[in-house]
Amino acid sequence: MERFKQKLQAAAIPFRENEPLAAHCTFKIGGPAQLFVMPENEQQLCSAVALCKEQAVRYYLLGNGSNILFADEGFSDVVIDVSALDAEIAVEDTVLTAGAGVRLAALCKAALKHGLSGLEFAYGIPGTVGGAVYMNAGAYGGEMKDVLTTVRYLAAEGEVREVPAAELDLRYRHSIFEENSGCILSAQFHLQPGNAADIRAKMDELMAKRVEKQPLDKPSAGSTFKRPAGAFAAALIDQCGLRGYRHGGAAVSDKHCGFVVNLGGATCADVLALCDEVRAIVKEKTGYDLEKEIRVVR
Repeated sequence: MERFKQKLQAAAIPFRENEPLAAHCTFKIGGPAQLFVMPENEQQLCSAVALCKEQAVRYYLLGNGSNILFADEGFSDVVIDVSALDAEIAVEDTVLTAGAGVRLAALCKAALKHGLSGLEFAYGIPGTVGGAVYMNAGAYGGEMKDVLTTVRYLAAEGEVREVPAAELDLRYRHSIFEENSGCILSAQFHLQPGNAADIRAKMDELMAKRVEKQPLDKPSAGSTFKRPAGAFAAALIDQCGLRGYRHGGAAVSDKHCGFVVNLGGATCADVLALCDEVRAIVKEKTGYDLEKEIRVVR
């Protein structure tokens, strides 16, 4: 690791040692990363990934940390903070091009500013462009695949590729990047001309729904479980009498049963134990197998 740090310093790529990961995810849970690398631009990101491979160092690409549960013991290798990249958004006619580190809120506001419709569903999703493409993020009937046209990424072999969205196997909470180890660099979105007032009204409407129905006042990683075929996870959990169910500092939200929240001081172990208990009870009472949507990083 010392050799790796020397190479980062030589390349002028910022990093910190023993950085608490709880400070870099919406769950506010997680121990330290041995090295927390903060590339400032795309070139530094590519260099950091290349160095990890050259030095045989395990690494994890982190966006806004909105769908992540970090282990209590932390991450013993390298976390690369993609959200540290320059937030670049380019607009040409009805096409938006954004870097992987751009927050979805900023992307939606750029679309609004230029009178472009199609991203309203994403307003309020607390993630980055890279993370949203990686998991085909969606809400309120919309998904990234509905507006995504192309993605540039650093392939596992070290070359930068640009591919159409049709080749990314985009489906419910999934993309090809889960299998190909590619590092998303930027994405292009095709939108429709719209009325700015109507776009703003839709964004405000969906944000109001989030505030009304979701426990935004408590740390969480969003929807904890994937939607099972033919049912809704939150409804099944509520049906089983688990609203408010606790394990340590973690609880099923009183406001929305699809969310596990950190009541204060929750550990990764608390959340995982709670999820296991909820899954077992739901399976026993309804027959449905719930699958975690949050990603556990150890």
